[in-house]
Amino acid sequence: MTEKDLTGYCGLYCADCIRYKCKASDLADELLDEVDNDHFRNYSNVKRAHTKEFENFDSLIASLKAISGIKCVTPCGAGGDGCGGSCKIIKCVKEMNLDGCWECKNFERCDKLDFLIPFHGDSIISNLRIIKKHGITAWSKYRDKCYAWL
Repeated sequence: MTEKDLTGYCGLYCADCIRYKCKASDLADELLDEVDNDHFRNYSNVKRAHTKEFENFDSLIASLKAISGIKCVTPCGAGGDGCGGSCKIIKCVKEMNLDGCWECKNFERCDKLDFLIPFHGDSIISNLRIIKKHGITAWSKYRDKCYAWL
């Protein structure tokens, strides 16, 4: 993958993202395969009647399915569908015939980026400024941290 491929239209660097090639998703898939069979399900149904830790077995399965579903294999810069399927940023960038938000004169005031703030804080706008300054092939060594809690 090239720098351009790993750069989201929004300015995220996909290689830093938890979702990109998520090992936790792979492990969740393996565990789901192992426990999602009739033999283990019957065992867990009997076990939950006698063991407190098995009372929430169905919640565990739901959580494993959620973890399994977060994996991103193809970043949007390489033709993927974004971080959740119907990304309004991808749609906007394509409608405006841009390579990414950094080419838009309004990216610093764009409300389409707001949903990223809880996870990424100010890094989105900062990264877009960095891409604008250094270009798509040289920006990533200057990038901001991916997640606000790091």
